[in-house]
Amino acid sequence: MPTYETIRLINLVLNLYYVEELTQSEIAHRLGLSTAKVNRLLQHGREQGYVNITIRTPFQQLFDLEARLEAVFGIQDAIVIPAVSESGSSPLNDLGAMAADFLLAHLRDGDVLAITPGTTIQAVAQALEATRPYQVEVVPILGAVQGQIESDMNYLATNLAERLGGKAYQLHAPAFVDSREHCELLSSMGPVKEILEIARRASIALLGVGTVDAEASRFVQFTALSADDLKQIADGCGGVGEIAAHVYNLEGQPCGQEYAERVIGLTLPEIRNIPFRIGVAATAAKALPIYGALRGGYLHALITDEAAARGILGLFDQNFRKKS
Repeated sequence: MPTYETIRLINLVLNLYYVEELTQSEIAHRLGLSTAKVNRLLQHGREQGYVNITIRTPFQQLFDLEARLEAVFGIQDAIVIPAVSESGSSPLNDLGAMAADFLLAHLRDGDVLAITPGTTIQAVAQALEATRPYQVEVVPILGAVQGQIESDMNYLATNLAERLGGKAYQLHAPAFVDSREHCELLSSMGPVKEILEIARRASIALLGVGTVDAEASRFVQFTALSADDLKQIADGCGGVGEIAAHVYNLEGQPCGQEYAERVIGLTLPEIRNIPFRIGVAATAAKALPIYGALRGGYLHALITDEAAARGILGLFDQNFRKKS
């Protein structure tokens, strides 16, 4: 054990270095020690746990949420911006800009980028400012919806590709059809089958996360489901969210199979096979669907806001206590 005199000297050196912010050579000169001796005392203090550094930058609460999301759900990256308003475009633009920067940081020449529809992905496309052309291909994961620009997969794919300097593919098929037989027929057609095969070999995906709430969900815009259908999805099979029109429950397991069989696009297992998947969604209303998506392992990275992040972690704490 170090003597009192040694610990006192270490304490003095630690305070001069970390509190008064003197250099090691300045400390050595003040105390009449060699620089090497000061370095050894600093190292010994750190090894013994005498140093406890607390970082409190602005927005530290957001950075703490990011770290906890990564630790709890085992994702590679989490980015949490200040809370996004439930209405208005400016906060959504902030989310899109953050996601656009993240995408550019991870996009490489030769990548195939697969995308889902939605206002959030549209915001990402509008925020993209590539500093060089990217030799990439952009492909829809899901069929299109005519007349709604934020849900028009072909428009989004073309817009993204133009901003990146890459090539866009178009999927000329609706997102949702009336029956499984109709879906199988369209999916087997050459042009549709070809685009879906390209989507299956995507190296990176940009995914919106949607709700299945009968009042708030945009799910009804491209599925033509009734409020009763959505209630059956939520109450009958426990659906909490959707990615590319495929519904999953709180544990992230696919549900509502009768609806999934009418979707023209990649399935949830096929989406999960894409090597790097970025989820972009925000607001407190998205906490439950994002939680299910994280539990299902659909995301490697999440760009969200404080309201959603706190809701997600609150759900985790609640379910963890139940299981405990």
